[in-house]
Amino acid sequence: MIRVLIADDHQMFIDGIKSLLVNNKRIQIIGEAHNGFEVTEFVNKQKVDLILLDMSMPVMDGMEAMKIVKQKFPDLKIIMLTMFSTRDQIEKLLRAGADGYVLKNTGKEELVLAIETVMKGESFFSKEVTEQIMAGIQKKKVANRNAMIVELTEREKDVLKLIVKEHTTQEIAEKLFISTNTVETHRKNLVSKLNVRNVAGLVKYALQNGLDE
Repeated sequence: MIRVLIADDHQMFIDGIKSLLVNNKRIQIIGEAHNGFEVTEFVNKQKVDLILLDMSMPVMDGMEAMKIVKQKFPDLKIIMLTMFSTRDQIEKLLRAGADGYVLKNTGKEELVLAIETVMKGESFFSKEVTEQIMAGIQKKKVANRNAMIVELTEREKDVLKLIVKEHTTQEIAEKLFISTNTVETHRKNLVSKLNVRNVAGLVKYALQNGLDE
């Protein structure tokens, strides 16, 4: 039997959750709380397996309550319930220790699935939340990739492209109509700017950042 505490400042919502879970033989609603402080008081007095925790509540919000509960009872599972699913909010909740994140408009099947999933030690996120998380990951990947691209002059790019194509210093000088000394200067500047050790490092950087064409 999974002992569940429902925490929300709207009684109508608590009653709605109860109606969704009342006939489930594996889930027992053992209490309710209307603010974060009541949540922390309840778990200190009674054994709880999982909390369905509202994000926005008076006195103490869900985020603060979760931090306190997780610090004292790290194995207690917490599923955050909210009307919102902004990427920043999701990331904050995950860092704070949320085991799941479900929107309040979820249905009975998804809610039960969320409870059963986190009780197995896994994380659960509603479809909308998962999409937000993936969008955030993709955005960070793009940002990291862009951060790798150092500002190079057009001439430095020309030299780098020819280095990738395995041209010698003399050949590069002839193709760009510059002296071999100038080519060597550009090569040294590239190594310094891109923080690599040798020509192999220059080639790797060029390939990773699309500067080989």
